[in-house]
Amino acid sequence: MKPPAWETLLEKVLDGQALTRPEAVQLYREADLWSLGKTADLLRRRICDPSVVTFLIDRCINYTNVCNVRCKFCAFATGAGDPNAYVITPDAAVKKVDEAAAFGATQILLQGGHHPVLKLDYYLTLLSAIKRKHPDITLHAFSPPELIHFSKIFRMDVRDLLMKFREAGMDSMPGGGAEILSDRARILTSPGKATTSEWLGVMRTLHGLGMKSTATMMFGHVETLEERVEHIFLIRELQEETKGFLGFIPWLYQPGHEVLGLPAAGGQTYLRTLALCRIVLSDVLPNLQASWVTPGQKVGQLGLAFGANDFGSIMLEENVVAATGLHYDMDLDEMKRLIRGMGYEPRQRTTTYQYIQ
Repeated sequence: MKPPAWETLLEKVLDGQALTRPEAVQLYREADLWSLGKTADLLRRRICDPSVVTFLIDRCINYTNVCNVRCKFCAFATGAGDPNAYVITPDAAVKKVDEAAAFGATQILLQGGHHPVLKLDYYLTLLSAIKRKHPDITLHAFSPPELIHFSKIFRMDVRDLLMKFREAGMDSMPGGGAEILSDRARILTSPGKATTSEWLGVMRTLHGLGMKSTATMMFGHVETLEERVEHIFLIRELQEETKGFLGFIPWLYQPGHEVLGLPAAGGQTYLRTLALCRIVLSDVLPNLQASWVTPGQKVGQLGLAFGANDFGSIMLEENVVAATGLHYDMDLDEMKRLIRGMGYEPRQRTTTYQYIQ
């Protein structure tokens, strides 16, 4: 009897052949969950240290919650006139970094809303104040939509802005604001935000300057399966072109206190998608992160058997997901316990995936 088509596709992947977009869609729809996970795990063990799962210690500093985009899935942003609106001063940001450094953090994730009136000097002073006090901490700063926003309000080319930010202390860029790289989906969830081509264009420019970034995908909302797969392939193709992505971080949409108000996707959707990310990206992007913030610690832990070689961060501060009402805490001991529970040695890493200890 001829094996099911999806089994043939898994054999193709294990033989080192790349899937097409239609084949990836077919595999997601037809393959059983455990076969997907087993294949993803085999690929992960081929290209990553088979005995280690890495993690990061960082702090997320959201320099402002004022935003003129107001994405429908966001419960964090507010208007400039709101009594809860804030802009963090550079001195206050440095104090937050002081606290993070004392805890062993090696990275600061610096992001904020699309503030309509902050001047370029604010961002440059923010970066330089932190870097001057903490030259050894990686400033993983801003996002492609923020750069598009800055480019419009400061009337500057993205490349010129990135060069100024790098000179002021920016080291790398997170992959925020990607959500789903489909303009149809983006119009439904975040009209007015960077388009698919703009997001990719900022990353291409960043990588062209010799800087590195991560890539993300927020899924499980209005996107179709085909759009989700297209997102993964767009990341693959840009990575083949620039080799500038350090890792890929797929995470689930989290409902709560936001306009979109869709039901949460389940753990199987998360694990199936995570495995597909490993299968599609394995030969071009070795680092795949299992997220525990939105699916929860147990599902995130299971992700370490579905292709992930990294368990994300012990976030000393997180505001955006917390604004939905979801609060999952993770301390260092718990992070290590969950990794060891899956049979791996936990190793702290840097932004560039170098072991610290």
